[in-house]
Amino acid sequence: MDQVPSQDVILPAPAGTPDDQGLTRRQALGLGIVGFAGAAALASACYRTLCAMRANKVAGGASSAAPGLPGAVPQPGGAAPAAAPAGKSASVFKQDAPTGELWELWQKRGWAREAKRYVTLGRNVQCQICPNRCLLEPGDRSHCRNRVNKGGKLYTLAYGNPCALHVDPIEKKPLFHFLPGSGAFSLATAGCVLRCLNCQNWDISQKKPEETKLATGEEIRPKPEGLVRLSDSGHARYSLFPEDVVAAAEYFQCASIAYTYSEPIAYYEYMYDTARLARARKIRNVWITCGFINEEALVDLCQYLDAANVNLKSFSDDIYRTLNEGALQPILDTLKTLKKNGVWFEVTNLVVPTYTDKPDMMRRMCDWLVKNIGPDYPLHFSRFHPMYKLTHLSPTPLDILLEARDIARNAGLRHVYIGNVRGVEGAEATFCPGCKKAVIERDVFSVTALRVKHGKCESCGKAIPGVWQDA
Repeated sequence: MDQVPSQDVILPAPAGTPDDQGLTRRQALGLGIVGFAGAAALASACYRTLCAMRANKVAGGASSAAPGLPGAVPQPGGAAPAAAPAGKSASVFKQDAPTGELWELWQKRGWAREAKRYVTLGRNVQCQICPNRCLLEPGDRSHCRNRVNKGGKLYTLAYGNPCALHVDPIEKKPLFHFLPGSGAFSLATAGCVLRCLNCQNWDISQKKPEETKLATGEEIRPKPEGLVRLSDSGHARYSLFPEDVVAAAEYFQCASIAYTYSEPIAYYEYMYDTARLARARKIRNVWITCGFINEEALVDLCQYLDAANVNLKSFSDDIYRTLNEGALQPILDTLKTLKKNGVWFEVTNLVVPTYTDKPDMMRRMCDWLVKNIGPDYPLHFSRFHPMYKLTHLSPTPLDILLEARDIARNAGLRHVYIGNVRGVEGAEATFCPGCKKAVIERDVFSVTALRVKHGKCESCGKAIPGVWQDA
């Protein structure tokens, strides 16, 4: 998953404005970013909000998890509620929805909106966005922390209240065959549909919206130019609604908007409405995701998506349950749905020692990808670094990553990359499947050579799969 940069920075103005500061390459590396071709002066921004739990006076005390789905409860038409994935019991937070002044303030800010895709079961509601299918009694909060049952209606609390903003090179997502060298205006809210033990953005993905935003005090809804000098004190209070996100992407000359960092499925409504407006303004939409979504919700979203990076966390249902509190089949279905709907996508597999570093599992995964998706969609093997609840593990050994790349290539995948490593020749280079020459070369997140013209290799004319600026 695309990682939020570790430092809070003030966003420099776009190139050509009086406040243009730019970033040196050394400064960019220090922030975990790199300037991208054609937009070097577009530096990055990251707004990381402070914990707002106490200031918000959250009602209800500590949250408790409870089994998500009881026995059959009639839906409209007499159908029983859909179950969570086999072997997985989705948990919800009982009686943890905001109440009183906090709920009123959340509504006043516009951060609480009626959710999309749910069914009513008397006074209970069942969310239909992801395979958890959380069943909520009045006052309950969903597994992803972002949805609540208020008065028999399902509401999202993650609308217009991002906790992280950043201008990233598209290579950071990672997307290597999609508008290389372009910028992506990236955003996230709190919350996630999974519970990954190795999450690198756990400080926002495993939080409630109220723990990253403040609904008290003066509301701040900055114009794009206001983001350049938004003070630290304003981070937790600002609103950025879909039209504001699109305006900001235009202002910072970004080719796309990336829904990323935490899990965009958890802020589906905010992503969907923003993507729809962006499409109307000729701005591309990029989804960086775990892929744990129901097909109907994804098909609806696909009409506005241009690209995705799907984190295929393992090729074992047992490991998905243990490592991620998820299930494998929904992610495989997501890959098929994206292909069927014409959305360009790339796959990332984080190689976690003792969990996903097994050659046999890698081989089965690659064979499945070739057979069901095809050989031309890129696969990124990413090096694990100790994070969150797996700090006792060591980083992935380099020889394991090199073996994984060999396995993928031998299976027939034509574009295989190794990420989160330095000094490995060709680890992030794109090679022509015809003449085998390097057509794109990269250093960290920077494109250093681009030999693709009109979507074809400049040397031999072979088509390079992907989405290209001049194609």
